[in-house]
Amino acid sequence: MEIGMRISSEQTTVIRRIIAEESAQRAVQVYLFGSRLDDHRRGGDLDLLVQLENPVANPAWLAARLEARISRYLEGREVDVLLSAPNLRRARIHQIAERDGVLL
Repeated sequence: MEIGMRISSEQTTVIRRIIAEESAQRAVQVYLFGSRLDDHRRGGDLDLLVQLENPVANPAWLAARLEARISRYLEGREVDVLLSAPNLRRARIHQIAERDGVLL
């Protein structure tokens, strides 16, 4: 089964597991958004919005760890992680990711 176009259900499962391990909390929702959803494009990085239910003490460090582990799992594919948590300020990109993204 393919979600969007270019991410398999197996990859989705592993990505969600990595997020749970690194964040030490359950990801409420994970959205895939951006160029990877366009069936007519090739390549592109993997853009993920990770919504967490609890505050995050070091969001930049968490995002960097998630990006590194997921990128290694995807054999070097570039990964961008956008975090959402109760203690983090929301930007317009959060709304865009929720509106246009696909829930994994």
